[in-house]
Amino acid sequence: QMLCLPRSFQYSQKNAVLVPAAALGVGGMLVCWLMSRHKVKSIEMGDGWWGSGEKPLKGNEDERIRPFKIETSDREIEDLHRRLDQARYAPPLEGAAFHYGFNSNYLQTVVSYWRNEFDWRKQVEILNKYPHFRTTIEGIDIHFIHVKPPYVPHGKAVRPLLMVHGWPGSFYEFYKIIPLLTEPARHGLGDGDVMFEVICPSIPGYGFSEAPHQKGFDTFATARIFHKLMKRLGFKEYYLQGGDWGSGITTDMAKMLPESVKGLHLNLVFISARGLKKFIQAMLGAYVPWLVGLTREDVRRMYPFMQKNVYELLRESGYLHIQATKPDTAGCGLNDSPVGLAAYILEKFSTWTDKSFLHRDDGGLESKYSLDELLTNVMIYWVTSSIVSSMRFYKENFSQNPGLTVDSRVGIYVPTGIAAFPQELAHTPQTWAKTVFKNIVSYSYMPRGGHFAAFEEPKLLAQDIMHFVRKVEQL
Repeated sequence: QMLCLPRSFQYSQKNAVLVPAAALGVGGMLVCWLMSRHKVKSIEMGDGWWGSGEKPLKGNEDERIRPFKIETSDREIEDLHRRLDQARYAPPLEGAAFHYGFNSNYLQTVVSYWRNEFDWRKQVEILNKYPHFRTTIEGIDIHFIHVKPPYVPHGKAVRPLLMVHGWPGSFYEFYKIIPLLTEPARHGLGDGDVMFEVICPSIPGYGFSEAPHQKGFDTFATARIFHKLMKRLGFKEYYLQGGDWGSGITTDMAKMLPESVKGLHLNLVFISARGLKKFIQAMLGAYVPWLVGLTREDVRRMYPFMQKNVYELLRESGYLHIQATKPDTAGCGLNDSPVGLAAYILEKFSTWTDKSFLHRDDGGLESKYSLDELLTNVMIYWVTSSIVSSMRFYKENFSQNPGLTVDSRVGIYVPTGIAAFPQELAHTPQTWAKTVFKNIVSYSYMPRGGHFAAFEEPKLLAQDIMHFVRKVEQL
């Protein structure tokens, strides 16, 4: 027995080392596994070429940032007037209001204003009040405005904010919100504790950004180009804001370079309602919302479910089917006729601002916007001949099943703020948003407003962006 002691002593000594080592090993693996589950996955940034012909083998891209000015000419205005004078109209059905699309009686009123009272030269001056620039990225010229605060109080930080528009909007949508973000104290939005310099680019193929010359230009390509733009402007970290396509582009930016994105603020969230869990939530939500994580306000905005999430979306998405399949066919007519272009674009500013505007003979357009504002946005498409290339963006983004792409399985871990406007085309409850956006720091049920939030309710949107940024800065 005495002989056995040293052996058992050796064994227990070995155990004293091996057991903790094994525990540490297993524990370490478990921690690594848990961390890998929460690891911020990102999509590859890649590279691209959208210029004409093959990418040049030699020579670096011209990275200069060039000042740009919007200009017009007598010839441009005379050509527009001639086309407006020659327009043909089909009489609307009696009592049709906006149920069949843009009411042509009201269209004649709009065109008459456009032809006789609208002053494009004056609007060009308004457009040029902010500094415009262009720079070449991946073979195409990218247009943007860059607005800095006119005055920065001592010790206050200025945060860069990239704001991205959608279709059928433009960089001009942000003209009313920019002063609120760059001079908040002057507009009663805090004491300047949160202030921004705002960068608003035009999506390539929209307005004054050159259209891609190659097939396949989607939200990822746009996201990469806008990251390159921000890097070129000298920003390492920045905030992002978007609705419509701007939401898709900025979300992709957050997936692509999460380390550069301090926060992502959206006023539209793309979430598919597919899947068994969401189906059950939608079925039970009207009866026991608390059981499936819905609030009373969610219920108010989502039900009757079929009417609000199927019928109304089908009624409002005919344009999407055309643009996602054969954009050039319908586009050539719109590019040739300013009246057709105005009807096509402004119909969206009616129904997407408020669904009830369908019942109005004038589409409710002038209740939220002025004709000068609306026609300025139309003119940005007209003078740049960009309606066809803007419509193609749908084809490029819907050419494959979005659920099968690599990025569809990448969550967003950057701090996210969501402003849910009640008249948006579809409502996304926070419980659904959380399946994709893993770090929602603010979710606001906005009291009023629709799809074109910055254009329609600039103060509400500015307040929510600032509320979100304050929360992020405290993290």
